[in-house]
Formats: sequence, C-alpha cells, structure tokens
Amino acid sequence: KRLAVMWSLKGCPACKRMAEVHLADSKIENYIKTNFEVLHLNQIGVRETTDFDGAKLSEKALGQRYGIRFTPMIQFFPETVDGLAGRAPQAREVARMAGLLEPAEFLAMFEYVKEKGYETQPFPEWLKRRSA
Repeated sequence: KRLAVMWSLKGCPACKRMAEVHLADSKIENYIKTNFEVLHLNQIGVRETTDFDGAKLSEKALGQRYGIRFTPMIQFFPETVDGLAGRAPQAREVARMAGLLEPAEFLAMFEYVKEKGYETQPFPEWLKRRSA
C-alpha cells in the first residue's frame, strides 16, 4: 500500500465536504482502503509526529516543513521509503492534491498515484488523456 497524508482542519468547509461526500462514497472509500495507508493530520495539531529523517515534530511543525498552507491537502509518497530521508521534504512526495477536487477527479488522483502516472506526466495531462 502507498502512504498518503491527508491534512485537514476543524471547521474547514472543504474538509467537511471531503468527509461527508468523497470519503462516504463506497467506490472511493474502497479504492483508497485497498491501495493506500492514509494518515490524517491536523494542520495546527500538537500531536508528535516523526518525519522520514527521524525528526520529531508537532503536526503543525511537520505541515510547515512540507509547505502545507491550506486544507484539505493530500500528500502522496513513493512505494518505499528508501532514500527519502536524504531528500528535501517536498521532494519526498510523488504527487500532491492541493484543495478539494470533485469526487471523480478525487478518485482519479488516487488512481494516478497507484498507476504511477506521475512518472510520465502531470496529473492534469494524465486525466485529460485518460478521459479522452
């Protein structure tokens, strides 16, 4: 399974919609549960986390380290953690979903990562080609 880090914030309308619409859709939920390990973090949270390089940071500090500026935001990481500790934080990601996409595109982003579409083209191009 691939690691996805899902950032949210209490009171965020788009985060609420993601939970009530996107993640409540059984097709989306089943695809994600089958193919991804999802870690939910709070953009201003205080729980301690450990980054790939061993740094221990609060959720808020980890988010700042990765440039998480708004929610919802989903980070996608490679299949293995080999070599990640030596990379700059954002260079560890293979893809990022910034903001909330419509349900079909939301699911497609997870499919894009699972199918390694990021190895050949950016998500918008992959999605256009796939939809054609």
